[in-house]
Amino acid sequence: MMKSQMLSIIIPAYNEEATIGKVIDKVLSIDIDKEIVAVDDGSTDNTGDVLDGFARRYPETIRVMHCPSNRGKGSAIRAAIPHLRGDIVIIQDADLEYDPEDILRVVKPIMEGKAQVVYGSRVLRKNPRFNAKYYWGGRLLSAVTNLLYGTRITDEPTCYKAFKTDILKKIDLKCTGFEFCPEVTAKAARAGYKIQEVPISYNPRPFNEGKKIRLKDGLVAIYVLLKHRFL
Repeated sequence: MMKSQMLSIIIPAYNEEATIGKVIDKVLSIDIDKEIVAVDDGSTDNTGDVLDGFARRYPETIRVMHCPSNRGKGSAIRAAIPHLRGDIVIIQDADLEYDPEDILRVVKPIMEGKAQVVYGSRVLRKNPRFNAKYYWGGRLLSAVTNLLYGTRITDEPTCYKAFKTDILKKIDLKCTGFEFCPEVTAKAARAGYKIQEVPISYNPRPFNEGKKIRLKDGLVAIYVLLKHRFL
């Protein structure tokens, strides 16, 4: 077990009743002092009920926030940030594309005082590709980020983004949807924080299993990166 620092794990969830229980079980098994802040983003299925059940069983570890309507991933994350109690924070999606067993790998450089911001890169390890357009779209976003902000990252749109909590709380986020990723990356880079990467595993799911991000979100991401660089 790593040295004593508390990890906050934000889990935004929208209509993920098929996978959210498995994700929570995996996160609970991580051997680290932690809190789970799950945000039910206006789900119309049983996601909220599943989360409430876990919160009743693990009241000291799991807190659940309920949004009255679906406002988007960025809004869900922003709702959770002011309530974090951990020293370090990481984002965990509510599906099973990202394996919670990789969380310790991602946060380790921060716990050891070697980094302040760490991203888990799907590119630095051989992983299956759901769709060539999505893969190369992610590589394009990373290249644009590096060009605009002088970073050297391989996977800008990764879910696994970890920060020292005080850093994330200082970033003035305005995002509502998937533009959380480019906005937080742009603002962290502009603030002078070096983004370190570690390899992670990835198991992409198809649209018929609930994948929500679309190609138009990539265009929005490029706009956000440009906006925060020049405006």
